[in-house]
Amino acid sequence: MEALTELCDIIAQNPKQFSEKLAWICGRCPQTEWLLAESPRVSRSHLNAVLAVARIISKNPESTDNRAKSVVKEFLSAIPASFRRSFWPHSFPLPSISSFYSDFLSYLSCAVDLSPEFGNEVARFTGEVVIAATNCGESDGDLLISKAFLVALSQNFPSILQSDGDKLITMLLDQFVLTRAPVSPKEQRQQENSETSSSHGSPSSTNRKTEESSPGSNASSKSSSSVVVNGGSIVWKSGVDQLSFGFSEGSGGSNPVFRQQLASFEDESIESLEKQEIAFRLITHILEKVKIDSKLQDQVRFIAKRQLQSMSAFLKSRKRDWNEQGPVLKTRVNAKLSVYQAAAKMKIKSLVSLETDGKTSKRLVLETLALLLDAADACLTSVWRKMKACEELFDSLLSGIAKIAVARGGQPLRVLLIRLKPLVLAVCAQPDTCVNNQGAMLESVFKTSCEIIESGWAKDRAPVDTFIMGLASSIRERNDYEEQVDKDKQVPAVQLNVIRLLADLNVAVKKPDVADMILPLFIESLEEGDASTPSFLRLQLLDAVSRIATLGFEKSYRETVVLMTRSYLSKLSSVGSVESKTSAPEATTERVETLPAGFLTIASGLMDTKLRSDYRHRLLSLCSDVGLAAESKSGGSGVDFLGPLLPAVAEICSDFDPTLDVEPSLLKLFRNLWFYIALFGLAPPILKTPPPALKSTSNSVNNTGSMSGVALQAVGGPYMWNTQWALAVQRIAQGTPPLVVSSVKWLEDELELNALHNPGSRRGNGNEKVASTQRLALSTALGGRVDVTAMNTISGVKATYLLAVAFLEIIRFISNGGILNGDSSVSASRSAFSCVFEYLKTPNLTPAVSQCLTAIVHRAFETAVSWLEERISLTGKDARNRELTTYAHACFLIKSMSQRDEHVRDISVNLLTQLRDKFPQVLWHSSCLDSLMFSVHDNTPSTVVNDPAWTAAVRSLYQKVVREWIIISLSYAPCTSQGLLQDKLCKANTWQRAQTTTDVVSLLSEIKIGTGKNDLWSGTRTANIPAVMAAAAAASGANLKVSEAFNLEVLGTGVVSATVKCNHAGEIAGMRRLYNSIGGFQTGSTPSGFGGGLQRLISGAFSQTPQPEDDSFNEMLIARFVRLLQQFVNTAEKGGEVDKSQFRETCSQATALLLSNLGGESKTNVEGFSQLLRLLCWCPAYISTPDAMETGIFIWTWLVSAAPQLVSLVLAELVDAWIWTIDTKRGLFACDVRYSGPAAKLRPQLAPGEPEDPPESDPVDQIVAHRLWLGFLIDRFEVVRHNSAEQLLLLGRMLQRSTDLDWCFTRHPAAAGTFFSLMLLGLKFCSCQTQGNMKKFRSGLQLLEDRIYRTSLGWFAHQPEWYDVNIPNFCQSEALSVSVFVHYLSNELSDLSQSDSKGKPRESGHMMDVTDQYHPVWGEMDNYTVGKEKRKQLLLMLCQHEADRLDVWAQPISSKDSPYSRLKISSEKWTEHAKIAFAVDPRIAISVASRFPANAAVKSEVTQLVQTNIVDLRTIPEALPYFVTPKNVEENSVLLQQLPHWAACSITQALEFLTPAYKGHPRVMAYVLRVLESYPPERVTFFMPQLVQTLRYDEGRLVEGYLLRAAQRSDIFAHILIWHLQGENVQEAPPKDGSIDKNAAFQEILPEVRQHIIDGFTPSALDIFTREFDFFDKVTSISGVLFPLPKEERRAGIRRELEKIEMQGEDLYLPTAPNKLVRGIRVDSGIPLQSAAKVPIMITFNVIDRDGDPSDVKPQACIFKVGDDCRQDVLALQVISLLRDIFKAVGLNLYLFPYGVLPTGGERGIIEVVPNTRSRSQMGETTDGGLYEIFQQDYGPVGSATFETARENFLISSAGYAVASLLLQPKDRHNGNLLFDDSGRLVHIDFGFILETSPGGNMRFESAHFKLSHEMTQLLDPSGVMKSKTWHQFVSLCVKGYLAARRYMDGIISTVQMMLDSGLPCFSRGDPIGNLRKRFHPEMSEREAAHFMIHVCTDAYNKWTTAGYDLIQYLQQGIEK
Repeated sequence: MEALTELCDIIAQNPKQFSEKLAWICGRCPQTEWLLAESPRVSRSHLNAVLAVARIISKNPESTDNRAKSVVKEFLSAIPASFRRSFWPHSFPLPSISSFYSDFLSYLSCAVDLSPEFGNEVARFTGEVVIAATNCGESDGDLLISKAFLVALSQNFPSILQSDGDKLITMLLDQFVLTRAPVSPKEQRQQENSETSSSHGSPSSTNRKTEESSPGSNASSKSSSSVVVNGGSIVWKSGVDQLSFGFSEGSGGSNPVFRQQLASFEDESIESLEKQEIAFRLITHILEKVKIDSKLQDQVRFIAKRQLQSMSAFLKSRKRDWNEQGPVLKTRVNAKLSVYQAAAKMKIKSLVSLETDGKTSKRLVLETLALLLDAADACLTSVWRKMKACEELFDSLLSGIAKIAVARGGQPLRVLLIRLKPLVLAVCAQPDTCVNNQGAMLESVFKTSCEIIESGWAKDRAPVDTFIMGLASSIRERNDYEEQVDKDKQVPAVQLNVIRLLADLNVAVKKPDVADMILPLFIESLEEGDASTPSFLRLQLLDAVSRIATLGFEKSYRETVVLMTRSYLSKLSSVGSVESKTSAPEATTERVETLPAGFLTIASGLMDTKLRSDYRHRLLSLCSDVGLAAESKSGGSGVDFLGPLLPAVAEICSDFDPTLDVEPSLLKLFRNLWFYIALFGLAPPILKTPPPALKSTSNSVNNTGSMSGVALQAVGGPYMWNTQWALAVQRIAQGTPPLVVSSVKWLEDELELNALHNPGSRRGNGNEKVASTQRLALSTALGGRVDVTAMNTISGVKATYLLAVAFLEIIRFISNGGILNGDSSVSASRSAFSCVFEYLKTPNLTPAVSQCLTAIVHRAFETAVSWLEERISLTGKDARNRELTTYAHACFLIKSMSQRDEHVRDISVNLLTQLRDKFPQVLWHSSCLDSLMFSVHDNTPSTVVNDPAWTAAVRSLYQKVVREWIIISLSYAPCTSQGLLQDKLCKANTWQRAQTTTDVVSLLSEIKIGTGKNDLWSGTRTANIPAVMAAAAAASGANLKVSEAFNLEVLGTGVVSATVKCNHAGEIAGMRRLYNSIGGFQTGSTPSGFGGGLQRLISGAFSQTPQPEDDSFNEMLIARFVRLLQQFVNTAEKGGEVDKSQFRETCSQATALLLSNLGGESKTNVEGFSQLLRLLCWCPAYISTPDAMETGIFIWTWLVSAAPQLVSLVLAELVDAWIWTIDTKRGLFACDVRYSGPAAKLRPQLAPGEPEDPPESDPVDQIVAHRLWLGFLIDRFEVVRHNSAEQLLLLGRMLQRSTDLDWCFTRHPAAAGTFFSLMLLGLKFCSCQTQGNMKKFRSGLQLLEDRIYRTSLGWFAHQPEWYDVNIPNFCQSEALSVSVFVHYLSNELSDLSQSDSKGKPRESGHMMDVTDQYHPVWGEMDNYTVGKEKRKQLLLMLCQHEADRLDVWAQPISSKDSPYSRLKISSEKWTEHAKIAFAVDPRIAISVASRFPANAAVKSEVTQLVQTNIVDLRTIPEALPYFVTPKNVEENSVLLQQLPHWAACSITQALEFLTPAYKGHPRVMAYVLRVLESYPPERVTFFMPQLVQTLRYDEGRLVEGYLLRAAQRSDIFAHILIWHLQGENVQEAPPKDGSIDKNAAFQEILPEVRQHIIDGFTPSALDIFTREFDFFDKVTSISGVLFPLPKEERRAGIRRELEKIEMQGEDLYLPTAPNKLVRGIRVDSGIPLQSAAKVPIMITFNVIDRDGDPSDVKPQACIFKVGDDCRQDVLALQVISLLRDIFKAVGLNLYLFPYGVLPTGGERGIIEVVPNTRSRSQMGETTDGGLYEIFQQDYGPVGSATFETARENFLISSAGYAVASLLLQPKDRHNGNLLFDDSGRLVHIDFGFILETSPGGNMRFESAHFKLSHEMTQLLDPSGVMKSKTWHQFVSLCVKGYLAARRYMDGIISTVQMMLDSGLPCFSRGDPIGNLRKRFHPEMSEREAAHFMIHVCTDAYNKWTTAGYDLIQYLQQGIEK
């Protein structure tokens, strides 16, 4: 219900905004038709909804819609149905029903009171409901329920109709109070006469001589007990009124009349009493709501009167008089008293409608007063008076009396005052009413007296004066105290209570005349008091006069203070006298407690400034007098008398500002006070640990030489006196000015100081021993900073004085951190250092004194630091106060740097540096920066302004400090620092401070930060983290790409950004002024529209800002910005591009609007601004682009810098948004496979897993956005880590959610730097566990640290990847990010020293250091601490390797070796790493093995671990090679039984298992086929040559079965398979050694498989197969037709043959490119090509993309070869295609063109022609120049955009083919086999010689790994010496391409290896597979591999054999060089 209540209150505040919520709640209420049903039943939700609606209406009835009101009214009308039990929910008890009624009627009454209109609507139902409840019988419902309703109604009564009043009262009287009896008209007249003639006696008489109460009245007659109503006689049900009330007070229970009365009381049932109470309360409410008939009013008054008359008899009864006893009697008495209380209220309410001036009314008023006073008297004397009900009755009676008297005045008031005095005295005389614990009756008397005095003071003062004086005179009554024994003298309670009452009355009424009347009596009583007067009475009088003095009436104040001061000094003068030794304990109490308490009371209550100043002076003078007088007394009188005064002094000094100019006289009094505080040892200890010298010191102040003991004990403790005195001294210190009395000499003359000692005191100056002990105490107080021997020149009194100064200045910082009294704001002027430094400014100080003062300053500073450190764990307001204290001290120290005295300046800088190092948060506080940059010259004394030396010294010092300050702040938090600097630059421009601004500009212009080498700071700082520096670039507002290298000028960018911010702020301000000037943009009448606004503008009202218009302007702009920001979000979510400049401008303007309203007092539009702030924080996260995030960081920095109060809100929203990105899997947390980069793109060929659709957006953009965001958060962490625990916990929440044990991060390699930067933030955050503000979260932080280690290790659970982002220096940033993490990790100290051999914790804060426990992060563990250290070492090793990898990728041609490139790790350590990794996650161990493939120890251990835990690894396909080995296959290992359950691996991995080494093992084969079946056939088609080769070893024909099934699933798969089967029909020579010809068996299988495929075709599949193959067979056969023709006729022959071929449908496709559909043949395109003995032809087809635009027809030329084996080209292009996919997957800008080649039969095939290309030899036919000249001819001059683009294209293609050539080793690289397209890209063709073969009988003339001729190097290296940028780019790309290929080495090698038995020429000699593996160099580290590739490039550079081979080709075949 609490949540529902809060929701209701929110809706009530904004009913329009939450109208939907209100409608929903109304819908949950019971509907009208349901309530009107015959037997409705409501549910609990119905009741809750009704209460909710009622509560909403009670808060805001006018603004609530009609439906809610209708719901309430309908339910109110249905309440009669609720009197049945069936109406309520099951198991709904009566207390719950009562509670519901009470709440509902309470809400309804509130709503009715607030809205009269709604009250009128409710009134129509109230009467009927009350009647139904009153008349409810057994047949109608549950009587208890109706009673509960009536009880609730009696407490909260809504409005009723005027017409219902009489009816309801009559019914209530009839039902609950009276019974009917017939009566005659004569009896009716008699009754009326009886009523009017009663009570003729004086109402002030106390003898009760009314007719009704006279003993002789005929009480038993029926006529006297009845009253006529509507012609009938109504008789009391109880019959109590029939009895006589006359009896003597002593009659008691023996009086028969009294017994009869008591019996009648006992005859009444509790139920009837409760009904009477309800009826009386309801009648009272009705009388209040409406006006009723006068006769009915008379009846009501009569009934109330009779009840009150019977009350006296009831209250005089005693417990023993009753037959009932115990709880039953108590219940009856309570019930009867409640009836009387209700009757009294009804009686009082019935008098309200009486005429004021009528005689009858006056008589009734006086009669009622008498009756009520009599009743009050009876309450007071009753034995039941202690019962709460009786106290409440008494209070009601007195309240009624006061109400009547105040309302009537005149005689009633005078009569009341006469009767009230004895009543008050009677209450005060009650023995159970004590002074300190006055009862409820005395409180009631006090309230009534105050009310009467306040009223009568203005109307009729004389009786009031008489009343007050009558009370006051009672304390003057003398008692015979002398007859009492001394110790038993008792003061009557009445005197003590009257004193207290009169004092309370004075304080309450606050009238000087009252004080002047009472105070003299009090003072006279005190002054005339003699030995016989009890001291307790004096104590009470003293307390009273002190309270009266607090009222601030000057006369009474002065008299009181003089009296109390004189009394206190008289007590001191009597010390040691005979009288004092025999005085009563009360005398001591008066001195120790009462008088000091009185002084304190005056100090606390006195508010008048003038009087407070006077009282301060008087009190300090008293202390000085006491101290001086106490010097002559023996014993500890100084402590005894000065100590009690200290709380009062502390209070009166609590508002004294010590920084103001103080009068010398007052200053001397302060000095004297502290002198005596030091002398008497009253100051609290100022040392945390007592000095050793104190061990033998006696605590007795009476011993000889006790002064040393007192002084030393005062310094070191423990405290010997009342702890309240110590607290008081601390408070006094906050209001004491510096004790520098003279401006000329630091210390006063010896004579004046000596005057503080009494000449007769043993502490005089002549006592050298005392002086030496004082110097010892001073040295101890200074912490030994000044040796005692250095103080020999300091006299004893001066030592005491310096000790007093030390106490004062140190205690200032002990009490509240060193903030002085004064303004409520904490600022530099409130810093206690302002007092400490005053001593240093004094001229002509002796060296010893100067040394002591300097030591005092440092001790004060140490105390301040200690105070701040002790409170570092505080939160909320306390933490805020602590921070403000820190900043106040820092600002003061900054301002003190401009002091005249060099010594003061040096101390200021020294302390400021220490403070900054201890509390770095001061670096980024606005006020500190303000002081530092702009306030250093503000405090310049006018007398030295023209001192050039001083000015130069201060400026030099200032510049040094400012530069150091800014550089340090930039090194830790560059974002926040720049934001603050921009803010300050705005202020500097506004303030126009010429000198200061010049200094700032000159300093800032020298400071630059950037991603390059930074000379500003040494070591690794936060700003070295690339993410932070990228965020800093964004925060600067400069137009920089965040990942580019930059050198940011703090001044330049700061000025620009400050100008931008000021411009936006000016835009908002200008719009606001315009809006206000024209009265808003609304339309309407002229005064409020444009005309009225213009008129105001003309009349000069432009500068005024009406608040409503301001709110309207805000509302309009907020709505606009919210709408615009939401549009940006919608655009981004729909995949659109957000306009960067518009988004930035909108966010900046919105931020300016937000900031412009922070200083205002208006609380409107709070929700609008909250929504705007939330959108500003969330929009960049929603959009998730680098540009949007740059804008976000700019405005976030702006917000937190300009509005520190918003920091927590901004950070909370950012953390929520961060967690949202986790939940929605964005950016860094895009953990879906398709966002994982290369691993997803290379599925399933080279990586395991199903192929994934590409992501909707570039994941790198979102990662970069997260990287920027993270940099800002790290920046914020550095700012808040030392002060704000709340903000730290917000970051902790973010980190905890980010490090869930379920992996939530992306696997994209481009996220490595961002990921490890986040982990670095996590470790930095966890390091805060040693900080005071986070110590209580130690266990949680340790658990978070484990999660961070676990998450960090999780990064290595997958294979290492590369990724090249097209952002300059991004890769360098990634490498540096990991390096910074490694640096931080390696610098962390080991935790091994914190545990013993059993792993027990050193501190209880450790999570789990014990053995054999389950850890929530690590699971089962043996030893937490040892395991943690091992995991840390593993993580460090992996991160070092990752840093090395990324460094190589970022700087591929760097000659330096990474420090981690060759880790010096033993085999045992490698084994341990593998075990630890496997224990954390088996995938990490496998990844370690893949990262270090040449490490035998790791591979062996991982193999053993995999095979041991094989059942747990079924989901890890990378584990296959560790147990699916030829050896295990040979041994038929049981491990292979796990293969049916194993996850699918990559296709290349699966194909490797089909090689002969695995012997076709059934389990292995089954697994491989399951893997292949799991992938779409189209994905497997690429490896068709390898699949066909596996038929050689397919003894079980399992592969054939898969091929047949796949062929049925895909027609294209079937066609490609058939073509490859036909292509294998190559006749090979039989073995010469006579062995079995395996190839023959293979050849026999091929036709069978082909036929099986064809047999499995469906008719439609067979049809397309026939048409496809027939069409291309006809085209291929043209070559045979041309062979006999002469060369010159062959082209015409091709045309003839092509014209014969017809298209057979539109679903034919190019065999080399199934995605291209053939639309026709260009018959004139046929060209016969040159070949040695064949006639290949080139034909061009018209094709369209299968999934593209059918009208987009493109040409595609193909070469059809006959008599040529194309299979080797297919293999080479397969490898090139895999390399192209790898390069593309890792983001490398390398170009390869694997054109299509397909063998269609034995020595027949189709080869795609590379479009838009010409060979180098063809290019040579048109020009004599080289490539350099050809490129200039084709693309323009060198340096032009087209030429450089072409050069770039040539470079990226040359690099791509360089890597491919290194691996494939293609030979025959003459210029005819090198093509260039029209963009300048190089394409290699014709791979007839690869791997181990070369032309010329394998002469291997081409010795370079790839061709790089001179003309090629001219383009690649303009410098000619391998120094140019383009050459470095070329080599870098080669290195990166080689490194990327190495990652997928196994897949590439498997692809080639599968063709080993194919008979291709490339496998005819040597060890092609072994040599291919060697060229990958798996044994090399990444840096070594990079060096190898660099060497390859250098070796190929203009190698002579390349040029030689070109010459041979030219000579042999005429191919141009």
